Amino acid sequence: MKIEIFYSDHYTLQLPKDHRFPMEKYELLRNFLLSEKILTAEHLKESPLASFEELHLAHCSDYIRSFQDGTVEPEIIKRIGFPWSNSLYTRSCATVGGALAATKSALKNGISGNLAGGTHHSHCDRGEGYCVFNDIAVATRYLQKHRLSERIAIIDLDVHQGNGNSSILGNDPNVFVFSMHGEKNYPFKKVPSHLDIALRENCEDNEYLEKLQFGLRKISEFQPDYIFYQMGVDPLKEDLLGKMALSFEGLKTRDLRVLEFAKAKNIPCSLALGGGYARPIELSVRAYANTYRVLKEVYFSGSGASSIDSPDLTAP
Repeated sequence: MKIEIFYSDHYTLQLPKDHRFPMEKYELLRNFLLSEKILTAEHLKESPLASFEELHLAHCSDYIRSFQDGTVEPEIIKRIGFPWSNSLYTRSCATVGGALAATKSALKNGISGNLAGGTHHSHCDRGEGYCVFNDIAVATRYLQKHRLSERIAIIDLDVHQGNGNSSILGNDPNVFVFSMHGEKNYPFKKVPSHLDIALRENCEDNEYLEKLQFGLRKISEFQPDYIFYQMGVDPLKEDLLGKMALSFEGLKTRDLRVLEFAKAKNIPCSLALGGGYARPIELSVRAYANTYRVLKEVYFSGSGASSIDSPDLTAP
């Protein structure tokens, strides 16, 4: 068994100095995973750029073209929150391409991840909330088009409800979208998922984990043969946009339960980064890295270095 995690330098985009989005977190996370020997350079694979045809699996052609040539409507750009540029289009294609590559890798290896993505606020015809194209929706449609999966579950634990996932995939009987999020957080007009669990402000570990167990039971009843895990760390107490009070240990337990669930049922699973807006941003980076520590524990602990493509993956 081997692990492939996808990354691109395109993920880091130059933004105005006063912009509130912590774009540096992608590079910080990659470097932290390497410096802590959670991953090695051999595990990091370059994310390809998604093609027009791949984006079109979940998005309207007019919207994609408008982002290619810069004619996208100013109101949409305002709702996305990033200024348009060619680099933004390339970054968005790399994010979706990384998700597609991770999806294919998980089918072969059982588990994979993308060090970006989880852009669950993007709809078929528009983006919003720092999301241009919806990587999970595109990857879901890819699996369906190529008949690689029959029943797909999305476990979305970002603190913000995945309205784009639901608007694109909510009427599909072969997809189950589970979103657990802040009741009074963005987006303020939510699109119903197959299962929404709305949590109160300042929700703490025990309540959160109890609700998660209910959600996982519902996923089990759906009997998926593929799982997308949106592993946003913005429920962390220190997050500026989360309005929740989870600890690092609470988030690690969350990740453990999700990944143990997928591993025990032998369901391929790919990870999308999701939100994280702590100050300092290194706290979010630490929480993201903990998810990959848990991945190592669940999928490789005790399996012996001979069954892994790099001994460093099992190093303490």
